[in-house]
Amino acid sequence: MAIVVVGGHSRSVGKTSVVAGLIAALPEYDWTAFKITQYGHGICSQNGESCHCATDDHSWAISEEKDRAGDSDTARFLAAGAVHAWWVRTEQGRLAEALPTIRRKLADVQNAILESNSILKFVKPDLYLTILDPATADFKRSAQEFLDRADAVILHETESENAWSGVSLKPVAGCPMFHMKPPQYVTSDLVGFVRDRLEVHNHGGP
Repeated sequence: MAIVVVGGHSRSVGKTSVVAGLIAALPEYDWTAFKITQYGHGICSQNGESCHCATDDHSWAISEEKDRAGDSDTARFLAAGAVHAWWVRTEQGRLAEALPTIRRKLADVQNAILESNSILKFVKPDLYLTILDPATADFKRSAQEFLDRADAVILHETESENAWSGVSLKPVAGCPMFHMKPPQYVTSDLVGFVRDRLEVHNHGGP
């Protein structure tokens, strides 16, 4: 089994589109996809809505997507060709509580692709791709923390000046870099890179 993690430095930089694009481009890997969302204080992990319920009861939740025609991110994974798609929701900083269930799900799949940065605290993937958009100022702490573990960078093409402040990209200075220009999130070069890395991992084939 191979595990691929796709992260990014902020929301809305294209993580879901990259995951869906790789699933569609590499159908031979029979992907099971995971989207991991961490909510802030006062948001219930059961349904993502405002909540004042007991933290111990609703600190995390996981559900399997079944609707390929839906408009959720996990539905997009199914529509792209994923065999299964799971949505994991946790309170901020409490992902560890969901780990036993996530690990059990991972143990039953052929290959997995996860949309998350924080999962890297607990799982060592075979490939970690990070998405960077210089026009988006926010840079999550989790993205900075794991920048040196990136196997490749997917960089938005933009004419904007770098909006980041106090962020060093030295950890990824030697990484392969693939340019993204929406609506094309996944290029043939990126697909080739991922396929080559997975074939090495699997000793010659998917």
